[in-house]
Amino acid sequence: MTTVLVADDQALVRDGLRLILDVEDGVEVVGEAKDGREAVALVGELAPDVVLMDVRMPVLDGLAATREVVASGSSTRVLMLTTYDEDTYLYEAIHAGASGFLLKDSRREQLVGAIRTVAAGDAVLHPELTRRLLDRFGRGPAPDGVPGRLHSLTDRELEVLRCVARGLTNAEIAAELFLSEATVKTHLVHVTQKLGLRDRVHAVVTAYECGLVRPGQ
Repeated sequence: MTTVLVADDQALVRDGLRLILDVEDGVEVVGEAKDGREAVALVGELAPDVVLMDVRMPVLDGLAATREVVASGSSTRVLMLTTYDEDTYLYEAIHAGASGFLLKDSRREQLVGAIRTVAAGDAVLHPELTRRLLDRFGRGPAPDGVPGRLHSLTDRELEVLRCVARGLTNAEIAAELFLSEATVKTHLVHVTQKLGLRDRVHAVVTAYECGLVRPGQ
């Protein structure tokens, strides 16, 4: 059972999300929060698998609440859900430690799929936001050689990171690099540990921020 906390300052939105999720097998809404401070408190009390976190809320906004949840060491994952699609919110949400970012106009199946994906320990971004994020980080020229921040990675780990940044699944990376999926997972664990990353989406962002890859490569 995947447990979910809904955090949004609008009661109608909270009610709507509960109605959507209550009919899904294997998903249970265990609580609701009307502001970021309440969301942080309920994470500590209920330890849900996923928090659906609105960006703009009173008392404590969703970005600050996400930082507190992540800093607490909680295993709860944060999925940002908002009507605001400005690039700044996306960038800040990722660096705050969110494991996903969806717009509120996403389809029901996208929302439920994102919750399951994030709860499983992976990360997800709305397709349009992914494109814009990669465009933003890919504007500059690629550096010569390996960026300094990535020097701790082995050649094989760099290859795996490049593949992840291209959007390949573990199975696709395994096929391309002639590795087993278990070996790919091990390399990815090493990448995230060495670079201090939370999950796959942060690995993608880091690859583009450092210029290891650019859109279209």
